[in-house]
Amino acid sequence: MSEDTLVVEEKGQEQKEQPSEEKRAWQPIILGILCNWCSYAGADLAGSSRLQYPETVRIIRVPCSGRVDPAFVLKAFRKGFDGVMVLGCHPGDCHYAKGNYYARRRIALLQDLLKALGLPEERFHFEWVSASEGNRFAELVHEFTEKIRKLGPFTGVVETENKTQSN
Repeated sequence: MSEDTLVVEEKGQEQKEQPSEEKRAWQPIILGILCNWCSYAGADLAGSSRLQYPETVRIIRVPCSGRVDPAFVLKAFRKGFDGVMVLGCHPGDCHYAKGNYYARRRIALLQDLLKALGLPEERFHFEWVSASEGNRFAELVHEFTEKIRKLGPFTGVVETENKTQSN
């Protein structure tokens, strides 16, 4: 049992471990890179439908998930994001016809790059979300936020004031 967990006993029965106040207060900061035509519209639908999801995602809208350069994701980690999600149109539904196929290739390259650099792959998530899938968007944000929360703050390479420091 780690220091940052607390075991609560009630009426002689051990309860589930509860995280400390400090760990409970920490919220991950996640970058969401969303395709304008599908995933961003799905996020917009989640918001306009008043679906509840964590406020942990900072969204950047891109014209197409196929335009997401692996360097964008690496820079997000350097800037201190705890996790990165890239969401695009389902295969066959791309506004630009083949953009999501390019995205799939770029993401495969990125995953190999993350391994090669020793960065934790579980801090990155790629998924298809259409304009009509507001519920799915909200669920993905919940799931990824919980996953990152369990991993804790990212302590890899972080860039501060034009200097790179290794934590």
